[in-house]
Amino acid sequence: MIWIHWFRRDLRLHDNPALHTASIRSDGRVIPLFILDDAILHAPRTGAARIAFMIAALRDLDANLRARGSRLVIRRGRTLDVIRAMVQETGATGVAWNRDYTPFARRRDAQVEAALRDLNVETSIAEDAVVFSPDDVRTGDGRPYTVYTPYRRRWRALTEQRRAEVLRAIEPPLLRPAPEAVADQTVPDHADLGIVVSQRIPPGGETHGAARLAAFVDLAAAHSIAGYAEGRDLLAEPATSRLSPYLRFGCVAPRQALRAALRLLDIVGDDHRTVRSIETWIGELAWRDFYYQILWHYPHVVRRSFKPQYDALAWENDPALFDAWKEGRTGYPIIDAAMHQLRQEAWMHNRARMIVASFLTKDLLIDWRWGERYFMQQLVDGDHAANNGGWQWSAGTGTDAQPYFRIFNPVSQGQKFDPKGLYVRRYLPELAQVPDRYIHAPWTMPRAEQQRCGVVIGRDYPAPIVDHAERRMRALALYRAVSSVAL
Repeated sequence: MIWIHWFRRDLRLHDNPALHTASIRSDGRVIPLFILDDAILHAPRTGAARIAFMIAALRDLDANLRARGSRLVIRRGRTLDVIRAMVQETGATGVAWNRDYTPFARRRDAQVEAALRDLNVETSIAEDAVVFSPDDVRTGDGRPYTVYTPYRRRWRALTEQRRAEVLRAIEPPLLRPAPEAVADQTVPDHADLGIVVSQRIPPGGETHGAARLAAFVDLAAAHSIAGYAEGRDLLAEPATSRLSPYLRFGCVAPRQALRAALRLLDIVGDDHRTVRSIETWIGELAWRDFYYQILWHYPHVVRRSFKPQYDALAWENDPALFDAWKEGRTGYPIIDAAMHQLRQEAWMHNRARMIVASFLTKDLLIDWRWGERYFMQQLVDGDHAANNGGWQWSAGTGTDAQPYFRIFNPVSQGQKFDPKGLYVRRYLPELAQVPDRYIHAPWTMPRAEQQRCGVVIGRDYPAPIVDHAERRMRALALYRAVSSVAL
């Protein structure tokens, strides 16, 4: 009896529930399959950095499989056609995979499941990309939550109720060699797929993801989870976990991350500072689940505002302003530094993501969907649920949204979260000599000071492309025009 495990965004052997099931039901005779589908590889929202990271993760997965006597089978083609062909070629009696939650994935998976049913092939689908499935965390009357804070309380309570289950690790399964007759391709280089990557990206794969998690939860490390609550918003500090790409591709399981945090809580006892930091980080895992359950229950958010009345916003959508935002030449250093970080690293600090999203929607009056799509094209950790949820929060159009009248001031945000200007200077070296008191508003420097530090506004660094105070008033009017519909 042979089963196929269809790898998707679960590129690891540890804590892989669908792979475990396939191994149990086939006594280890599992064909590990990954499909390179051009419908995904060359989709408008697919980013080159993510493909490159994924390829590295596939190579790591293949190496780990070979160390256990198996190998990764790579096929390229339309997903449904490949799975049908693999079943017929191998005589597989079952196919297992871990669930994905986007509308595209749901349609694709339903088609695959129906086709396999017609072939009398068993399927097994597991929950994996989240800690709790979108139907696990419900209000008292059975509805999905649409506000994060009560969701998080219920999610955290459920964590304690199911603590034994959460703490139970799934070890790598028994795997026998894939049949030699099963032809496959080697894992290609991203260049072989026509993918060109210019950004610096982290190494992909379970091996690196496990090491990153271990380093973050090492309380003796210089930048560990112990200081997360205090440092996570400081843009120049390496105080975040940097696990998002590994969670995005399932190189680290979310339950694996939660398990590590819960075990630390058992160790630290009454160390309130560390407990607060661990709980704050656990809350980020809950945020991630929250946005997945929103996407699952309200799939319209992919293309429209969660609150439909905000689809009527009269965005100005100036392409020249959008280009200036993308290219990091708005004249607001905190915005430009963040956009340069994105262009260089295919990643951006989460606080910076909120600041630049607010600026695009509230200062430039550009539709949040333009920014959301650009982020998906650039981010190595681009995740449909989290990216959509974050953009709609910043734009004030989504669930649990930042109120539309709360508009981030790019100068004060820089002063608060990059007080010494270290982050700005890192990504905007042309501002290296600007004094701290002017670093977030260099246009306010006297002309003589500009010449002294080699930054003449309009020549060496752009003047602000918009006036924040004036655009804030325009944004308020724009939102007020449609907000009454919500009342």
